Amino acid sequence: MDLTTLRDLQIPHKPLAEQIADRINQMIIDQHLQPDDKLPTEVELMEYLDVGRSTIRESLKILVARNIVEIRRGKGTFVTRNPGMSKDPLGFAYMQDKLKLAQDLLEVRARIEPWTAYLAAQRANEEDMEKLRTYCAKVVDMDEPFESHHAVDKAFHECIALCTHNQVICNLTPVIIYSVEVFSDITRQTPLRNKTRISHQQMCDCICARDPEGASRAVMDHLEVNREFWTKNAIIETDTEAIHKSYAIDPTDLQND
Repeated sequence: MDLTTLRDLQIPHKPLAEQIADRINQMIIDQHLQPDDKLPTEVELMEYLDVGRSTIRESLKILVARNIVEIRRGKGTFVTRNPGMSKDPLGFAYMQDKLKLAQDLLEVRARIEPWTAYLAAQRANEEDMEKLRTYCAKVVDMDEPFESHHAVDKAFHECIALCTHNQVICNLTPVIIYSVEVFSDITRQTPLRNKTRISHQQMCDCICARDPEGASRAVMDHLEVNREFWTKNAIIETDTEAIHKSYAIDPTDLQND
């Protein structure tokens, strides 16, 4: 390779707004800011970074697009719950065959979520349990429009992940839970919704009772309710026996993984 070509190569500089966005991002890391922590005001950032207001605002827009910060009207700029993570990093929204996607997601959730609940039951502290009970009560009692119920349901499952105190699980779960939107039209059905309310209560009760095996089984029962409903209504055409086997996880095996 002719190294003279490298010497002559013009490397484009980042626009100022991107440079400032990178510096703000590094500030968040260096100062160990946590989700929901507030950033300095625009004026403070202008003084600290020695740039104008328009540059700061453009930089913050870049960080919003990267899901690092969020701007709350009238309150300021805050670190997001899962900084740096895209809402849909696996591109679920662009997969055309939603029925096949539903089947595939069930298989993945059957391996991840029982283990998550198992750890949650082992590691949750009193504060975690109180939050979980609060979300569970909202899921069980809510008769609001579906969109509101769906948001609370996502928060419930994310709370279970937080109970594990495992950073990887906490960041992975929102990606998986986002997939629940794929099934939104299905879960509007009253019979399924009533059954999942029961299974949510069982999950919560087992985690708060520090019953790992029970929590794991409750999650598998929850997913099985979904699978049976979809299969019965011919929503998913699949080898139900094979899928059922993928759900048949012995909780004692989780201890040995």
